[in-house]
Amino acid sequence: MGVMLQCFYWDCPRLEEREYHWWERVNEEIQHLSQVGFTHLWLPPACKAANLHGPSMGYDPYDFYDLGEFDQKGSRATWFGQRTELEKLIRTAHEHKLQVIADLVINHCSGADGQANNPISGERRWTEFTPVSGKFPRTADHFHPCRYETYDDMTFSDMPDLSHRHPEVYFEVLELCRFLIEEVGFDGFRYDFVKGYGSWIIPAIQEYRYQRAAQEIRPYGVAEHWSSEREISDWLNEVNNWNDNEIDAFDFPLRYKLKRMCDEYGFDMRELLDTACLMRSRPWNAVTFVDNHDFHGGNSGDEVVRCKLMAYAIILTHEGMPCVYWKDYLTYGLARANRPDGIDALASVHRQYAGGRTETRWVDHDLYVMERLGHERQPGLILAINNNGNQWRGAWVDASRPNARYVPKAWWSDVDNGVPQTQHANAFGHVNVYAPPRGYVVYVPA
Repeated sequence: MGVMLQCFYWDCPRLEEREYHWWERVNEEIQHLSQVGFTHLWLPPACKAANLHGPSMGYDPYDFYDLGEFDQKGSRATWFGQRTELEKLIRTAHEHKLQVIADLVINHCSGADGQANNPISGERRWTEFTPVSGKFPRTADHFHPCRYETYDDMTFSDMPDLSHRHPEVYFEVLELCRFLIEEVGFDGFRYDFVKGYGSWIIPAIQEYRYQRAAQEIRPYGVAEHWSSEREISDWLNEVNNWNDNEIDAFDFPLRYKLKRMCDEYGFDMRELLDTACLMRSRPWNAVTFVDNHDFHGGNSGDEVVRCKLMAYAIILTHEGMPCVYWKDYLTYGLARANRPDGIDALASVHRQYAGGRTETRWVDHDLYVMERLGHERQPGLILAINNNGNQWRGAWVDASRPNARYVPKAWWSDVDNGVPQTQHANAFGHVNVYAPPRGYVVYVPA
């Protein structure tokens, strides 16, 4: 399914001293990312934000068509850069066969130019938008409560919610998506805060007949539905049952499980078999991840802080599309190019070997062993991951390749620098695989 990179984290332009030049920073990494095996780049919201308290990460959209061209809201560029730099980034990505995903924030708006009384409630709110781009102006009639809908789902902070059933809003949302794909060059969407609006609009966006350079584009889509496996799965069924271009969802339930595995003492590895996560229940729609921009403290919770590579070993060997976090990969230095003990090695393994169905070969309190059975050009792999912090653990497992030689391709331990050894399966396919304390080994058939 590929490997996605989330190309930002909270306040990244300021923290990395690349304010108004973040698109250039991402562009610098594209060649390497392509070589490693990344296939999708998820960018932060690209349009001009309200910037009410200084430069913004873009989740408070003001002018949807200002990608860093118009002098408004305190600057010409967005906090990430100018439109020309964004388009250069996208061209570079396409040259290296990477798709670029736009963060689509269509639930709410911020930074209005004036107030007006809502026609239904009579409440006076900041809902009058006259963006300099001249596109998608909004008035109180475009926001909830409105005459076109009797119910609005969840709200985001105190920002006014767009009513997508308003004919003008519906048209403008589709036109915005057409603009982003056909004119700017994006290849798909990450749908922000989908719990805030009706799911019916997503198939309309996904099934739109986009054309770019005389080619039809079917956008990739992934949703942020921050909830339980059951609720996410029900939502995906609702969206995809009548959708010819299905979308995926981020696997939040798995993320919380991985955090406990990494950060809490005594995690029982048998919990990895729990089907209450998308990776187990519907891996074809799962985008798995370890951390993202929302986990920066406060109500959202904290990042994973210990043994994070164990979590990456899980998502980069199992089914689903893994999403790597820029802050982990580059800021924290977990890429570790040309070494077996980093994300680069795991991403390379994913690209070359992680095909086919997943089979659990062994699990107890501390040790978990799985096999990917292989598919087409990806011959499969074996992952052994050990949560015991004191010693190496191993197990005889029934693998799928009699007489095969299994070579360690990626490994890491929190406490032991030992190099794992090649293992040999017998005529029945039994093979003895090992993992170091608080660490993992990925074996591949040779």
